[in-house]
Amino acid sequence: MIIVKSKHEVEKMQKACTITANALHYGGKSIKVGMSTYELDKLIHDYIVKNGAKPSFLGHGGFPGSACISINDQVIHGIPSKKKIIHDGDIVSIDVGAYIDGFHGDSAFTFPVGNVPEETMQLLKVTEESLYKGIEQAVVGNRIGDIGHAVEEHCVSYGYGIVRQFVGHGVGKELHESPEIPNYGKAGHGSRLIAGMTIAIEPMINAVGDEIKILPDGWTVLTKSGSPSAHFEHTVAVTPDGPLIMTKPTVL
Repeated sequence: MIIVKSKHEVEKMQKACTITANALHYGGKSIKVGMSTYELDKLIHDYIVKNGAKPSFLGHGGFPGSACISINDQVIHGIPSKKKIIHDGDIVSIDVGAYIDGFHGDSAFTFPVGNVPEETMQLLKVTEESLYKGIEQAVVGNRIGDIGHAVEEHCVSYGYGIVRQFVGHGVGKELHESPEIPNYGKAGHGSRLIAGMTIAIEPMINAVGDEIKILPDGWTVLTKSGSPSAHFEHTVAVTPDGPLIMTKPTVL
C-alpha cells in the first residue's frame, strides 16, 4: 500500500532527510586513500548519532554497518570492513539513512578518489544526470514508469547497463515502503504519482551489462562483468509545486 504523507508529515520528515544528506556529505569529505571502509562507516555513524538520529541501516535486516560502502565493481550493500582499504583511483559509493522523529531519510552518492579513469568519471556523470532526469518526472499526474523511463533512456544512450534486480522505493516511517521505483520502464505506465508521496529514486548503473551477482555474505552486490558501477540517490517528495529534493546537504 502506498502511504501518502500530509504536508505536516513531509515537513517533519525533512529533519531525517537533512541529517542523512549532511552525513553523506561529511562521509564523502572524509574519504582518504589508505582509509578502511570500517573507519569511514564509524565516522558516518558518529555524525548521525551526534545529530540526535539513529543510523537507519544499522541492524536493518541484520546489516552490520551504519552505511553501505561499495567500491568500484560493488554495486550496492558493501559491508564496512577493516580489511577493505580505499585506494587512489577508486570510486566509493556511500548509501546512508538516518531515522529521527518517526521518519527515515535515504540518500547515496558515488565519490571519485584521486586519479579516476576518464571513462569511469563519465559513468559517474551520466548516472548522476539520470537521477535528476528521473526526479524531473516525479510530478503529480505522472506515473512511476515515467521516472524509470527517463533514467533508462539517458543511461542506455551511453551504452551502460541498468541494474534491474534492485530498485528505488517509497520511504517514510519505514525505510522501505511501497511503491517500487525501477530505473527502467515505459512512460505512461505504473502507479500514478500523487502529492504527498515520498520516494527514493536511485539509479544503479553499470559500465558494462545489466547482470549482477551477490557475494556469499548475502549482502554485497557486484557487477557480473567486473566493470565499475555508480549509485546516486535522493529522497524526493511529490508536491503540488513539483518534486522536492529532501536530501540536500545544508553544510559545506
